[in-house]
Amino acid sequence: MSHLTFVRRISFAALSLSATLLASPFASAESALITPQTLIVDQSLPKAQAAAVELAARRYGSFWNSGEEALATAALSPQFVDKTPPEGRVQGPTGPLLASKFFRTAVPDLSCDIEQMIVAGDRVVVHLHFRGHFTGTFKALKGQGQRVDFRATDIYQIDNGRIAANWHIEDNISLMAQLQAQPPAS
Repeated sequence: MSHLTFVRRISFAALSLSATLLASPFASAESALITPQTLIVDQSLPKAQAAAVELAARRYGSFWNSGEEALATAALSPQFVDKTPPEGRVQGPTGPLLASKFFRTAVPDLSCDIEQMIVAGDRVVVHLHFRGHFTGTFKALKGQGQRVDFRATDIYQIDNGRIAANWHIEDNISLMAQLQAQPPAS
């Protein structure tokens, strides 16, 4: 009898969670979270903790893939700190939101894959691969449809299931060379 009660409780909890997710503003984006190509998880972590840490990182990667602000809001702590901000970037969750909007004016078809994700303790290391076409503007540069293809590596510190801090490095040399390049002659 206790087994049946346990099953019912899980079923009720699952239904409640499903209803909550469906009612949330990021439900459609949440169902399309990107999956890491390679995932390495510290097996000493409790499964629930590992899952929460992975979920925050997948939400944030999916935000960069789609531009869906609800994913960034769900992934980032309200006290989020960018430990390696580019010059002029606003701190807090607003910084990445503005950066995404700005970059998507230059590369509207921007996509992002998580090539690798390593989960250990309260940290996640992700190796991101960005792709798209420079058809908009980036500062004084005007896109001519040239391909954009660069990588970044981020280290997230997770607190209460959300990214509290981020250390990141982007391959800006490749990116800037691509933004300034002329497309191949047809």
